Amino acid sequence: MEDLPNVSVGTSRSAARRSSHLPCLPPPVKRWRGAVSVIVLVLLGAAGGCTTSLHDWVRNGFKVGPNYARPPAPVADAWIDDGNEKIQATGTHYADWWAAFNDPTLDSLVWQAYDENLPLKVAGLRVLEARAQLAVATGNLLPQQQQAIGAFARSKISENGYPFGSFSLPKTAFDTWNLGFDVAWEFDFWGRFRRMIESADAAMNAQIENYDDVLVLLQAEVATTYVQLRTLEERLDLATRNVELLKETLRIVRARFAAGEVDDLDVQQTLTILSATEAAIPVFRKGRRQAQNRLCTLRGMPPQALDEQLGESGVIPQAPASIVLGIPAELLRRRPDIRRAEREAAAQCAQIGVAESELYPRIAFTGTIAVESETFSRLFNAGSSKFVLGPGFQWNVLNYGRIRGNVRAQDARFQQLVLEYQETVLRANEEVENAVTAFLNEQDRVQSLTVAAEAAAKSVKLSQLQYERGLVDFERLLDSQRALILQQDALAEATGNVALQLVAAYKALGGGWQARFAEPTN
Repeated sequence: MEDLPNVSVGTSRSAARRSSHLPCLPPPVKRWRGAVSVIVLVLLGAAGGCTTSLHDWVRNGFKVGPNYARPPAPVADAWIDDGNEKIQATGTHYADWWAAFNDPTLDSLVWQAYDENLPLKVAGLRVLEARAQLAVATGNLLPQQQQAIGAFARSKISENGYPFGSFSLPKTAFDTWNLGFDVAWEFDFWGRFRRMIESADAAMNAQIENYDDVLVLLQAEVATTYVQLRTLEERLDLATRNVELLKETLRIVRARFAAGEVDDLDVQQTLTILSATEAAIPVFRKGRRQAQNRLCTLRGMPPQALDEQLGESGVIPQAPASIVLGIPAELLRRRPDIRRAEREAAAQCAQIGVAESELYPRIAFTGTIAVESETFSRLFNAGSSKFVLGPGFQWNVLNYGRIRGNVRAQDARFQQLVLEYQETVLRANEEVENAVTAFLNEQDRVQSLTVAAEAAAKSVKLSQLQYERGLVDFERLLDSQRALILQQDALAEATGNVALQLVAAYKALGGGWQARFAEPTN
């Protein structure tokens, strides 16, 4: 940060002259007020050579350092696919975007994870920690030291410890009773404590946004894992049915081989395709179990069978034909990670003022009021009272190089966080665009694969009838069955991908954190 122009001491002196017309005060208070006025006059004059000018100090609310302003963010005016008929500007409630799948099981899993997920609870405790730190920072505005003191001591002074004799010292042991109150109050003259409060408040809000971000990621992971689970179940079911189809084909081929109508090559080719299809079944079962285990962990429970809740098998959640995007600028207020990055920058901006305040003297008022006596019975007599009261200051006048270096370091850290905030916005736009284009293109792929799978199924039926009548060779039948297996599996995988891309799109849009203000729908 560059030094701002100096401020003349004359302004401070005129302010001091105006303060001399205050009403008459009692002698001790008037002496303290005069001492404070002299100290303030000197400090304001010295402030001209520091980073913040007197004018900026007043304009910032009597605080040194820069006031925070939200950095500009690179946001497009519209989405690339904004003209697509499947893109809507409004029409959904992002708080429960998963309800668009109309799957009660998915709804219950999301809400159970919200209640029991352990990383989400950790994020919640971090919010409480940050809130407590804000309370600590706020407490610095009050007297930093305020404590009752008390002591009792029995003492005897050595008669041989003084070179000039001990004729004036007590010859016997004596008691000392002491009871009082200490106070030390550093005034927030330069805004050091208020900047700390600003930083702690922004840090607390950053933790709230972090909680919301963890919640968004949790909901998306639950939905993603559930879609993957149902997709694996669909592919497992298809593989099982195709195995039965191939077994029937193998039975027919073996019968014809036994009758001498075909050679052993047809039998071995059928057995090859059958075994390859059977080999995929353990892979799908393994994936299904792993998805169930992941859902258990997301729900905060050990891995266990979820068949009672999930059922033996289910259909792949059907994504709606269209998606609601809104406008790109809404990402700035909807995505928690963007808001968190912005609040982290705000917290660091306040730290610049905290560091700069070290350039200026700390002004404090200290005092001790106590009673002291040799006997407890006389402890509260008028003659036992004592006190020490007065202002003071501490100034690191020989450490300006170190302090200014710290100010520059805090400012550089702030600039880093500003760039990270802008990068977060850019990355958010990229994630939305990628998810949307994947969603739209996967839908087109599903349409093509649906036609291909239906045609492959008809081809198998025709080939089987023609083969049994001897109209086509066995290679033709195997090709049609192989094509059916591939097209059906590809269609199931693509159907799951459509749902996965919709989940990715709503995660990229920052939907779901609003659920903490809503009630479960199931």
